[in-house]
Amino acid sequence: MRAIWKGSIAFGLVNVPVKLYSATEDHDVSLHQVHNKDGGRIRYQRKCEVCGEVVAYEDIDKAYEEEGRTVVLTTAELKSLPEENSREIEVVEFVPAEQLDPIMYERPYYLEPDSKSPKAYMLLLRTLQDTERVAIVQYALRQKTRLGALRVRGDVLMLQSLLWDDEVREADFPALDTDIRISDKELEMSSALVDSMARDFDPEAYTDDYQVQLRQLIQAKLERGDALDTEETFGAQAGEGEGGEVIDLMEALKRSLDKKRSGSGASDGAKGGGSSSGSSSSGAKGGKARSKAKDDAEGEEAPAKPRTRAKKKA
Repeated sequence: MRAIWKGSIAFGLVNVPVKLYSATEDHDVSLHQVHNKDGGRIRYQRKCEVCGEVVAYEDIDKAYEEEGRTVVLTTAELKSLPEENSREIEVVEFVPAEQLDPIMYERPYYLEPDSKSPKAYMLLLRTLQDTERVAIVQYALRQKTRLGALRVRGDVLMLQSLLWDDEVREADFPALDTDIRISDKELEMSSALVDSMARDFDPEAYTDDYQVQLRQLIQAKLERGDALDTEETFGAQAGEGEGGEVIDLMEALKRSLDKKRSGSGASDGAKGGGSSSGSSSSGAKGGKARSKAKDDAEGEEAPAKPRTRAKKKA
């Protein structure tokens, strides 16, 4: 596990240094897109609509559009916001857990004590256990001010991000406004069915059948030789070069020939050609790293707009 954030919990006058870790992970089989004709990998480019150039990830800023005008926000400007620089999880109040509607819960995080003595951490943990309450907190993470619930899971503190009140939509279904009569017999039979299926919840008793079957399908195709050579099919031409640009094989060959004609010699020219292949290989690896960085960035929310208390209708 790798910490994604470091800060402290402000609990009255008590300061609890902590590290934040994602408490969940995706178990899905990772699939990518290919051309059904030849199996060639499909990749997407970050192309500028003005100049038509492929843009490196580090050269991308964020923007907000309103009434035909666009405001560009640089990474430095976003990081300069006071809330973004805050490294504090502020405890606002303590509430009974049952008062939190489950629809408000978002992503869970584990909190690890980040000090030589975890006494303050254990004090807060024991306090939450003894009072049977959760702490409502506010904090900033990934360019967004967040609401959260601090609670205990086993012997560790957990931070669960919460939706803001105006992010929860109201259900507005006309069919539910009609007068439906349910007889005592129907209710009795329905309750009997519930009783027959009632038991304690065991999460280990459930499996993701689709993922199991998908892995079986993949393994079966591998065993009968129904697979493509990854090196040849998804090779250098499909890789991403430095700065996120797609390697152009013809351009690489042209550079190699130009280097040879300039008097570098046959051996140097051969090295130049080998360098093109090496660049393509490192570009593919770099492409994977940038692809992960892109996924993380896409997972980040845009800066929060000023909040309104009006609830959204479905």
